[in-house]
Amino acid sequence: MNFKKHVRRDGAQVNASSMADIAFLLLIFFLVTTTILIDKGIAVKLPPIVDEPPTCVKIAERNVLRVLVNGDNQLLVEGEPAFIRDLKKTTVEFITNPQQLKTLPRSSKAAIISLQNDRSTSYQTYISVYNELKAAYNEVWNDAAQKEFGFYYKDLNTKQKKAIQKDFPLIISEAEPTDLISQK
Repeated sequence: MNFKKHVRRDGAQVNASSMADIAFLLLIFFLVTTTILIDKGIAVKLPPIVDEPPTCVKIAERNVLRVLVNGDNQLLVEGEPAFIRDLKKTTVEFITNPQQLKTLPRSSKAAIISLQNDRSTSYQTYISVYNELKAAYNEVWNDAAQKEFGFYYKDLNTKQKKAIQKDFPLIISEAEPTDLISQK
C-alpha cells in the first residue's frame, strides 16, 4: 500500500512584522515636514501688573491724538469725522509735527495716540484702524532710519532699532470700550 502524506498548503503569507515600523516612520516624517499655521494676532506689550493704584499724570492736550470708532464703524479723529484711509497720514503728521504747529506735540517722544471704540464696533474696523496707526509708526521709523543710518528700519540691528524707537516711541493708549453715540 502506498501511503502518501497529504500536505496541506496554506496561501502565501506576507511578513507584516515591519509594517508597524514603516507606519511609525511615515508618521514621524509627516509630523516633521508639515508646517502648522499659527494665528499671530496683534503683538501688543501690556503693562506689568502692579498692586499700587495708578498715578494721575497731567498730559497736555496737544500731545494726545484722540481716535474714536463708534458703533456704526465711523471714525472720529479729534472729534472730526475721518476716513480710515487718511488716518495714517494724519498720525504721521501728528507724531513728527513737521511744521512745528502749536496744536501738535513739541516732541515725538510726547506724542500719544488714544484709541477708543464702541462695544459694537466691528472687529474688522478695529483691526483696520489699529493697522493704520501701526503703519504710521512704521513709516516714521523707516524715514528716521534712512535719515540717521541710511538703511530701512527692518534692516537695522537691534541697537539701532532701539535708538529709533527711543526718538519715536510707540505709545497707543487703548481706552476701555464704551457705548459711544453713533452719528446718524
